[in-house]
Amino acid sequence: MAKKTFTVLENNPEVMNQLAYKLGLSQDLAFYDVYSLTDPDLLAIIPRPVYALLVIIPLSDIWHKDREEEDGPKQTYQGVGPDEPVIWFKQTITHACGSIGLLHSVLNSQAADYIKPGSAFEKIRQDAIPLRWEERANMLSESEPFEIAHEAAAQLGDTAPPPLEVADNLHQHFVSFVKAKDGHLWELEGSRKGPLDRGALAEDEDALSPRALELGLGRLIDMERNSGGNPRFSCIALTSKQE
Repeated sequence: MAKKTFTVLENNPEVMNQLAYKLGLSQDLAFYDVYSLTDPDLLAIIPRPVYALLVIIPLSDIWHKDREEEDGPKQTYQGVGPDEPVIWFKQTITHACGSIGLLHSVLNSQAADYIKPGSAFEKIRQDAIPLRWEERANMLSESEPFEIAHEAAAQLGDTAPPPLEVADNLHQHFVSFVKAKDGHLWELEGSRKGPLDRGALAEDEDALSPRALELGLGRLIDMERNSGGNPRFSCIALTSKQE
């Protein structure tokens, strides 16, 4: 069977909100642009607590080296069942990294409490829990509601989706940083070998707190900056909708 390919998603609130609502997230929650990780005035406009950050980051040489060193000795994650700290999806659908990042952000954070009964989100979550990673990947690949929602959202970006030959050379990765229900910050990405536990957060620390940034996105930014690179990223935050 040919490998399935989706249209590339933009990482902006309009696209991700549409996708989340189509899959069954309550409209009590929403994604917001994160314009700065350090400016107090820009951080203040984001409702708190933040349940997850969804970030798109170009794959630089230094980040690629770090990923290879961290993943190299590991086997692919084999976690399964209701006692898993997080539900992780291995990406096997080309260019589905954005929608898989959305799944990671919603299903593994407090946002999961806002999933509508009977929705595609609920079915994906319940179907995924007893499956190992290969079966989960196949389940997503065969999910018509997941594909339809993704392709509808892909048409909403600020620019037209790139042609496939351009998309194949973007070398960008969607990464989700989630405060899971175990109180830890998890780094979740479908092209890794499994979920990455970045450490415990205090009860009053959310996914955009200084500690979470130090453990997660900030670590990647510092890595790039310390190597002489120019860290570039696009970040949105999942939180309660602002009235």
